[in-house]
Amino acid sequence: MAERSFQLYDTTLRDGTQMEGLALTVDDKLTVARSLDALGVGFIEGGWPGAIPKDTEFFRRARTELNLNTALLTAFGATRRPGVLAAQDRQVQALLAAETPVVTLVAKSHTGHVDRALRTTLAENLAMIRSTVQHLVLAGRRVFLDAEHYFDGYLVNREYALEVVRTAAEAGAETVVLCDTNGGSLPEEVRAVVTDTVAMTGAAVGIHCHDDTGCAVANTMAAIDAGAIHAQGTAHGYGERCGNANLLTVTANLVLKRGREVIPRERLADLESTGRAIARVTGVPGAHAAPYVGAAAFTHKAGLHASALRVDPGLYQHIDPARVGNAMRVLVSDMGGRSSVELKARELGYDVSAGSEAVGRATDRIKELESRGYSFESADASFELLLRAELFDRPQLPPFDVESWQVALDGTRGGAEASVRLRVDGVPLTAKGVGREPVHALDDALHTALTPFFPETARLRLVEHRVTELGGNPGEPAGCPPAVRVFLSFQDGDRSWGTVGVDAHAAGAALRALLDAVHYVLSDGPGRRQDAPRLMAAPVG
Repeated sequence: MAERSFQLYDTTLRDGTQMEGLALTVDDKLTVARSLDALGVGFIEGGWPGAIPKDTEFFRRARTELNLNTALLTAFGATRRPGVLAAQDRQVQALLAAETPVVTLVAKSHTGHVDRALRTTLAENLAMIRSTVQHLVLAGRRVFLDAEHYFDGYLVNREYALEVVRTAAEAGAETVVLCDTNGGSLPEEVRAVVTDTVAMTGAAVGIHCHDDTGCAVANTMAAIDAGAIHAQGTAHGYGERCGNANLLTVTANLVLKRGREVIPRERLADLESTGRAIARVTGVPGAHAAPYVGAAAFTHKAGLHASALRVDPGLYQHIDPARVGNAMRVLVSDMGGRSSVELKARELGYDVSAGSEAVGRATDRIKELESRGYSFESADASFELLLRAELFDRPQLPPFDVESWQVALDGTRGGAEASVRLRVDGVPLTAKGVGREPVHALDDALHTALTPFFPETARLRLVEHRVTELGGNPGEPAGCPPAVRVFLSFQDGDRSWGTVGVDAHAAGAALRALLDAVHYVLSDGPGRRQDAPRLMAAPVG
């Protein structure tokens, strides 16, 4: 059961959409809201009805299409305009028309903004707050008030900022949210201001932080430690400029570091999958190294770490990653050694013992390949193929051979063309492919040739490639041509993984990585098939 006294408030659907490159349809917003509700947040701010037509439509559809089990849907809007009655203000009317149980008002708490942005008097601004809050409370709404630019306003005119909080609370606002709108505060400053505000007003206060100093999460935690009972943020820290406080991080911090069940504890294990689900909808991935939910959050590379992790994973991890739905990953590199290879093998589901000869052989092979320019950090599939070759010492004939290949750039139409000559079960065949770049043309040619024989390759989709000039052929005598390394990333149904190839030419490196991908799909699952396509010849032509 979540802690009812604490208000965990998500504003991804409004403040988060102010991020550059992030735009959501009404359907997208409904989907994200369902994910947030399933995680267990208390409040979901859906947008600004009356001001943004798409948000008005969202609230209309939400009444029949959005069945929330945990969260309360919240409409966001401004206080009444200067000189207008709250009941007659169209924006206030739109807030009521949204028919949400909670309304969040934004109001000025910085005297400079009242004077130069609202162009009204300080007294009228307080009257706008008072009358709008009272009107909404009388209409049966729970009301939160976002005190915009509160921390900057507090520094300019402390008494007026405090009076904004008092006015809102006395009018019936359940919580007054102190906003670090410009994101320029530091944790000790936030803690001091929140402490003073609570002491001087007696109001229930919340916190809304932007990340312009890189301190949004730290500032949020400082405010809560100082007495805030409400925290706002967005999934992945989405938002304008540098973003908002990452509500996924704040949630995990509160549950795991402060012992506060702001969401049901059993749902914390859904944190990583919720982040992924939201990122799929928005098209904006979270940070690779984001705390708790990032792909690198529990990833280890150095050999010293790997040796300790083999004894006790807790020695280099502050929590068990399973508590937030994530998993430990080990990167295989020349910084690692046997311990990294052993841990990686176990991560992939192989039962290997400490001191295994196969692990030792795999380690030696990796070091030899890395001296020639290979890197297996982002190439789990290539690593697993290498590991299988050592674990299962049962060489088999490959399912096909690549006898020759060639790639040509089309100078007239642009793009590339490729042809490959293969032998499948002794039968020779040639296939051609086209693509935006040589790697895409080779991928197309291989699919054309192999899918009729191996239908499982049809599901393999190349999604990204990265080419690195190595500036010399590592491990080869002086005078050899420079080597090229190519990383490929694939989507294989619900899975994603990578391969690596190194060659004197980018196209050759790409083909080696593509062949690893085909082999990986054909030998899907530990120990099923240990054969590998052989690259028989250099490019033709």
